[in-house]
Amino acid sequence: SEGMNHHGGLSTASTVLSFDLWSGETVPPIMEVPEETHGTLYLFSILRDGLSYLAACPAEVSPLLVIEFLHRIADIFVDYFGSPADESAIKENFSTVYQLLEEMVDYGWPLTTEPNALKAMIRPPTLVGKIQSVVTGGSNAIVSDALPSGTVSNMPWRAAGVSYSNNEIYIDIVEEIDALVDTTGNVISSDVSGSIQAQSHLSGVPDLLLTFQDPSVIDDCSFHPCVRYGRFEADSVVSFVPPDGNFELMRYRVRNAAAQMVHPPISCNPTWNFTASENDSTMNGRVSIFLSVRSVSSLILSASRRGPLVVEDVAVTIPFPKLVRTTNLEVNMGNVIYDEATKVARWTIGKLDATKRPQLTGTMVLEGNKKPQENQNLTLNWKIPLASVSGLSVSGLSLTGERYSVYKGVRNITRSGRFQVRCN
Repeated sequence: SEGMNHHGGLSTASTVLSFDLWSGETVPPIMEVPEETHGTLYLFSILRDGLSYLAACPAEVSPLLVIEFLHRIADIFVDYFGSPADESAIKENFSTVYQLLEEMVDYGWPLTTEPNALKAMIRPPTLVGKIQSVVTGGSNAIVSDALPSGTVSNMPWRAAGVSYSNNEIYIDIVEEIDALVDTTGNVISSDVSGSIQAQSHLSGVPDLLLTFQDPSVIDDCSFHPCVRYGRFEADSVVSFVPPDGNFELMRYRVRNAAAQMVHPPISCNPTWNFTASENDSTMNGRVSIFLSVRSVSSLILSASRRGPLVVEDVAVTIPFPKLVRTTNLEVNMGNVIYDEATKVARWTIGKLDATKRPQLTGTMVLEGNKKPQENQNLTLNWKIPLASVSGLSVSGLSLTGERYSVYKGVRNITRSGRFQVRCN
């Protein structure tokens, strides 16, 4: 029908696509939009790497199904094009993106979403392929005519005939802290979620069993399709035949007792001041931000950790009021970049330990003589290897079904999620 394309979705001529999703305002993940041709439309959206992924459904459908599918598409793009899969990556690999969507969606329904199955049909872009496409003027997407071997098996996530000279598997237990911190450093609210990321290079069809020392801290978990859910319900162990390569084994939330006792490892003290000029024609402002590593935190450090606590990948995102006309920012560590269009500064520091005291100071000139109503929250990014909030650790990882020795590596990582600091 008019306004619908051959995939069962909206065509580019539909008026609903003119809805302003990129106005800079917070967009809800689910919207109900009236549309003349099809009645009510349901719009689902996520934001990843600066890109908005949008799905339009002409009928009611499970919201989590659509949102999870959009996240899976974004994950596939990262797997194919590297991180971040931003606007430039999509433009450079548009033909591959189109082929991936053709295989992942069949008349509006999710079809093939496993990376191994997709890579068997559509090869990831290579430098040679890009050069060839420039010379010939054709597409750099290489599509196979044969179905992937896992398509007709009971394990579509794993290809047949996988073989390695060195068999190894690495497990990362990654926990993210979402928190809102006030100007004095006290945590107003917090939540801790975790995921187990795996990198598997194992031959044949290995059957793995992952056990934890204290599985009681795990709550509200979800699993990769390779996991036998009944076994986890009965014995609190993770039994699975792994996909080949990188994959997310499971996600979980840390039980409230541990999540509510979070004391961040890093302290951030922002200060904003605004004063009118002598003739009251303009408003001037000053900003100062101090960072430091706390001597006491609630993180549980791994036994293999040595030396003082070092916080890695430290960065601060500073949104300025929209009335700001010019800024002059200086830092004593790292570098700061201010975007005039979005009025946002990005202060990148890197590694931080207890001996360092990063400081940002600056001045600004505002349009008009009105003081901003309120200052937006700062966003703090950081990562600490070999540390966790819950204390979850692996007690064993055993392999059956294959006769070879395996190198195993397990580590904990704690990092910031949506970690925000209020300004005065």
